[in-house]
Amino acid sequence: MNTSTRIAVIGLGAMGGAMAATLHKAGWDVTGFDPSEAARTAAAQGGIATTASLEDVAGTPYAVLSLPAASIVETTVPRLLAVPGTVAIIDTTTSEPATSKKMADLADAQGAAFVDAPVSGGRDGAATGSLSAFVGATDAALKAAEPVLLALTGGKYSHIGGPGSGNVVKLLNNVLAAANLVSVGEALGVAKAYGIDPARAAASISEASGGSKVSANMYPNWVLSGTHDSGFSLGLMARDAALAVEVAAQIGESPALLAAVAGQWQDALAALGPRADFTEIARTVAPAITPAGAPSTTNGTTPVS
Repeated sequence: MNTSTRIAVIGLGAMGGAMAATLHKAGWDVTGFDPSEAARTAAAQGGIATTASLEDVAGTPYAVLSLPAASIVETTVPRLLAVPGTVAIIDTTTSEPATSKKMADLADAQGAAFVDAPVSGGRDGAATGSLSAFVGATDAALKAAEPVLLALTGGKYSHIGGPGSGNVVKLLNNVLAAANLVSVGEALGVAKAYGIDPARAAASISEASGGSKVSANMYPNWVLSGTHDSGFSLGLMARDAALAVEVAAQIGESPALLAAVAGQWQDALAALGPRADFTEIARTVAPAITPAGAPSTTNGTTPVS
């Protein structure tokens, strides 16, 4: 069993930076890579060693990926494997199952493990080592990656199945959350139209069969308050919802409701832009309950009719 504590974190954004800090606090010897100087500076201020060259961390025994797209995963993994020494690569990116299968085969051919382990729990979960992860991996790859998964999740991960299966279930989780954000917003909009306080309606529903994390936490904390500071972008959620429907279509499935929801997120993306917080979807589906109200421009330029 490998006992090295050397680990590279590839991608030092909100999630990757927080995971790097968690691993550092847990005693791992962390080196972070990001092409952004600002991201590297922020990580360094937290005591993380950083590099501007991916080649500097090739062959590091363990690597955690926190990247914006499957295409970047596909170009990054071969560069990490170019130098011998990799034991396990843990990909927390919300990626595509075909990419994960390909990367798992590539790693296995070189005597390394690759697991798709997209996470849920946001930046707070990443900062406290309490994320949940959807893991797709062979049993051998999971065993190799387990020390890292334990550090990031405290054991709160689910081994879904073989390579790629973690990606599938994470995408389904996200499109369900996307649907719930729309439906709760619409419902609270109806409540407000009846003269009912949306916060009171949300609290009541959250104690009943229609309740969810969206009604109990997301709307009270980020929407009704007007803060919209979850740290997860609308662009990423719109991408994930669309990708979930696309992955379904690849196997001949046609989830009509989920496809309609994905369309609503594309509409919100056009109205608010990719950098808006994902909870700002409420501004397009139930503007009356949000302090900011309906968006007045499309991508910041053209008025919405």
